[in-house]
Amino acid sequence: MSIKPLNDRVLVKKADPETKTSGGIIVTDPKESQLGEVAFCGPGKIGDDGKHQPMEVKPGDKVIYAQYSGSEVTISGEKFLVMRADDIVGIVG
Repeated sequence: MSIKPLNDRVLVKKADPETKTSGGIIVTDPKESQLGEVAFCGPGKIGDDGKHQPMEVKPGDKVIYAQYSGSEVTISGEKFLVMRADDIVGIVG
């Protein structure tokens, strides 16, 4: 199955939560991460002039997103979040 997000929607593959700290301590109950990787992007918002505004993210970008953003979907057995580009806080890297 394939999916093409519309307008300013982005499909983000959620990153696995960390199970070990940088000091080597194993975390038994890891918090859910707000990190992910952009898998697919829509063409962008439609501006007042009727044209698509370019997206600021592209597939492959590692991103941080707002805590309660997006709707979880499963595509071909993989979990993704569908969210608006405005819910992305920043690009990591």
